Amino acid sequence: MQKKIRVVVVDDSALVRSLLSEIINRQRDMECVGAANDPLIAREMIRELNPDVITLDVEMPRMDGIDFLGRLMRLRPMPVLMISTLTQRGAEVTMKALELGAVDFIAKPRLGLAEGIKELSDQIVEKIRVAASAHIRRAVTTSSGTSPATSDAPATPPPKLIGRLSTEKLICIGSSTGGTEAVKEVLVRMPADSPGIVITQHMPPGFTSSFAARLNALCQITVKEAVHGERILPGHAYIAPGGKQFRIDRSGANYVAVVEDGEPVNRHTPSVEVLFHSCARVVGPNAFGIMLTGMGNDGARAMREMKDSGSYNYVQDEASCVVFGMPREAIRHGAADEVLPLTAIAPALLARLSSGGSDRYRV
Repeated sequence: MQKKIRVVVVDDSALVRSLLSEIINRQRDMECVGAANDPLIAREMIRELNPDVITLDVEMPRMDGIDFLGRLMRLRPMPVLMISTLTQRGAEVTMKALELGAVDFIAKPRLGLAEGIKELSDQIVEKIRVAASAHIRRAVTTSSGTSPATSDAPATPPPKLIGRLSTEKLICIGSSTGGTEAVKEVLVRMPADSPGIVITQHMPPGFTSSFAARLNALCQITVKEAVHGERILPGHAYIAPGGKQFRIDRSGANYVAVVEDGEPVNRHTPSVEVLFHSCARVVGPNAFGIMLTGMGNDGARAMREMKDSGSYNYVQDEASCVVFGMPREAIRHGAADEVLPLTAIAPALLARLSSGGSDRYRV
C-alpha cells in the first residue's frame, strides 16, 4: 500500500481547519494527522507527528505565520503550503513567505469562505501532492537578516553592463512552483542594458503586481506587470498579469505586449505555452528561452517551437529545481540547448549576449 501524505493544518479559524481537514481526508493518498490553531501548538505537533506537508495561515495569535515559517525553514526545513488572503497585504506577505521557502500558496477568498475553499479543493490537494515531493533547502540567513531559502550562492555584485542596447533580442522566461525565487535569481543578475524580458509565472490575479514590485526593488532593470499594447523595451522585464493571457506581437520594428482575456491553456491563465508560442512566431532566432522550476508540462512544446525557430534555450537542472516538472518536459521535447543549475543560467546567458551569440543568432 502506498504511504499516505501526512498533513498538519495550521490556521486560527476553526472553520478553515475543519474544511481543509475534510478535503485532505477525502483523498486516498493523504491524511490530516493534526490541526493547530496557532504556531506554538503546531511546533509541538510537528515534533510529535513528523508530517510530510504543513498548510500554514499567515495571521494567527501569539506568533504570525511568517515568523513561524522563518524559524521552521532555518531549523527544520519541510514543505509548507501557505494559505493566503486575496488582499494587497496578503499578496505582499505571500511573496515574503515564498522568499522564506514556502513551496506554494492557496489564495482563499475574503467572502464566502466555506464555498470558496470547497471550490478550491482540487487545487489544494494537487498543491499538497506537489509540495510533498518538492526539493526543500534549509534557509540561509543573510547579513540583512532575511532568509532566502533558494539561494545557494552569496549575494551577487551589481551586474556589469553588456555594452549595447538591443531592441531585437528578447529573453522569454516561464516558471511555476518555486518560480518566484528562481525568477528573482535570474533577474537580479541582469544589467540595466539587458534586452527586454517577458515572463509568465503561474500566479492568480492580485499577486503578480506585488511580485513585480518586489523584483523591481531588487533589480537593476525595471520590473513591472505587462500592460496591453505597451512596447517591450530593453532594460525592462514584463510579468504576465494573473488571470490573463500574455503574448508578444510586433508593431513595425517594435515588440509589443498583448494582454487579454483568454481560455486556460494547459489549465493556466497565464500560460507559458501562450507566451513561448508567440516568441517562436514573432521573435524567432532573436529569442532566448528560459524554463525554470514548476509542476506540469506548460510551455514544453512551445519551447521546442522556439528552438525550431532559432532561439537558444536554457533549462534549469533537476538538482536546483523545487519541482522538476516543466523543465523535465522541456528536455523531453528536445527544447533545451543547455541544462544548467539555477545560479549558472544568468551568467551563461550574459556571456552569450556579450559575445554576440552563436552563428545561429542574428541581430
